[in-house]
Amino acid sequence: MPTSYRMLVLLEFALAAVTFVALRFITAPYGRHLRAGWGATVPARAGWLVMESVSPLVFAVVFRSGPRRADLVALVLFAMWQSHYVYRAFVYPFLLRGGGRMPVVVMLLAVGFNVLNASINAYWIGTLGQYPVGWLADPRFLIGVTLFAGGLALHVWADRKLRRLRASGGGYRIPYGGAYRWVSCPNYLGEMVEWTGWALATWSPAGLAFAAYTVANLAPRAVDHHAWYHRQFPEYPAERRALIPYVI
Repeated sequence: MPTSYRMLVLLEFALAAVTFVALRFITAPYGRHLRAGWGATVPARAGWLVMESVSPLVFAVVFRSGPRRADLVALVLFAMWQSHYVYRAFVYPFLLRGGGRMPVVVMLLAVGFNVLNASINAYWIGTLGQYPVGWLADPRFLIGVTLFAGGLALHVWADRKLRRLRASGGGYRIPYGGAYRWVSCPNYLGEMVEWTGWALATWSPAGLAFAAYTVANLAPRAVDHHAWYHRQFPEYPAERRALIPYVI
């Protein structure tokens, strides 16, 4: 593994640690937590489109430049990555309702991270990783793909549930049913499961770094969402947890 590549992976692990600590003290100012004092803003739809489109595009460019770009397993992993980010970049933003906004600084920080993250994961899949066809039957791959697919399905379902809830009543309301019976943020739980599955399926340091960063970024936000629900709605279900049923 080239030293420069190893340093970039370690940088992502370091960013995960810094992000986790920072988000325990500062709630990221976008979505329902948007507030003044964070500089210029852009429409939320444009912000999501710009910052998320970086991942599938950078991944595709780096992957296509690698010697393993035509390998069967590499192509399967490429399709997994793109299945998530095509949704996040080119579907989700256009499903957003209302005139929400996002600070430019949040968008730019996300762009920077996504360039790093997509690059190290694509370079591993397209250049450094060695996956014989038999990897498709390896338990790590099979469990990883199952987790990835299940996490993606949960993530998309939870997003859709929230959109429909807001469309039917206007503004934020308490979601009920499905995974919302147990946790406040099944969309974040889905993403964590998804990228844990990616780490297993790729069995790579880059995949592990991304899984760690996903937890570091989304677990504190789930806790903040959970607290927000309780502040806004006195009748919010007391038995519901923020992220992991019966635990957190």
